[in-house]
Amino acid sequence: MPRIDALVARLGGELAGDGSVEIRRVATLEQAGEGDLAFLANPKYRGQLKTSRAAAFIVKPAHRDVVGDGRPCIVTDDPYLYFARVARLFNPPSPVVGGVHPLASVRSTIPATVAIDAGAVVEEGAEIGEDVLIGANCVIGRGVRIGRGTRLAPNVTIYAGCVLGEDCIIHAGVVIGSDGFGFAREAEGRWVKIPQTGRVVIGNDVEIGANTTIDRGALGDTVIGDGAKIDNQIQIGHNTHIGEHTAIAGSTGIAGSARIGARCMIGGGVGIGGHLAIADDVTITGRTSIMKSIPTAGVYAGCLPQQTHADWIKNFAHLRHLDALASRVRFLEQRLEQLEKARESL
Repeated sequence: MPRIDALVARLGGELAGDGSVEIRRVATLEQAGEGDLAFLANPKYRGQLKTSRAAAFIVKPAHRDVVGDGRPCIVTDDPYLYFARVARLFNPPSPVVGGVHPLASVRSTIPATVAIDAGAVVEEGAEIGEDVLIGANCVIGRGVRIGRGTRLAPNVTIYAGCVLGEDCIIHAGVVIGSDGFGFAREAEGRWVKIPQTGRVVIGNDVEIGANTTIDRGALGDTVIGDGAKIDNQIQIGHNTHIGEHTAIAGSTGIAGSARIGARCMIGGGVGIGGHLAIADDVTITGRTSIMKSIPTAGVYAGCLPQQTHADWIKNFAHLRHLDALASRVRFLEQRLEQLEKARESL
């Protein structure tokens, strides 16, 4: 087990207390026990520092003296980020052991370091980098390119011509490169399918959650920038561009040709209309509907907080009469202005 001073030597931060304490894992304040390293990220839980049974803590400078019983602390400005880095040290990904399962179908030349599990299909012309893992029942279409170290969980489908960068993690059930929702309507109502001839191009260090779908471009490409993190069950429409290091939470839907900037944070269940542009460094809270472009960084919200059913019915009754109320206010304002003018003329 690593000593706490060894963790500080590797990851930085300031050590307060006995550096010889050995750490076996990271844990929450409430669940930590002997040999555990816990962290305090939210100040409202500071009271748990004294009751926690952890062997050591990760804390901000303001909380370094709260423990008070001599247990060591790692002092850092961002305990949650520090916790994430320690957790990665304790839980490294399992190594990829190269080899093709006898029940896989591989029609391209692949490096010896690539692992392909049972039932997977790799079509002709695919280019697979070193140390790639392709899980069971994955389908890799013709001409797909996958960069070094990328890992595909079972049942991932990547359509022809799409590109994945290096060190990506693609979770089970993801579909990359399916046709975008592109149709033209005839006068009598019949829909004419528009061929989707673009690709999906995904950068390096991208993670895509389970059952997310990313449509290929209609003419150009759908692009996901380096370091983007995309949660489960998200729909990304054709020709969408997502900037570097943007994070998108589950059940969000993004219509075609939207352009989302870098380092954005988009909450769960957000809806983003087509052909909109969102600036860099924008935060959108959960359940918000974005119906026009956002040109300036900041936090944007458009959801109603929860309330009782009775309150909702009462408030919605007022909303139904909002137009009439606005007309009444305008009439009263005009009438007041007329009375003011009449008074001034006296």
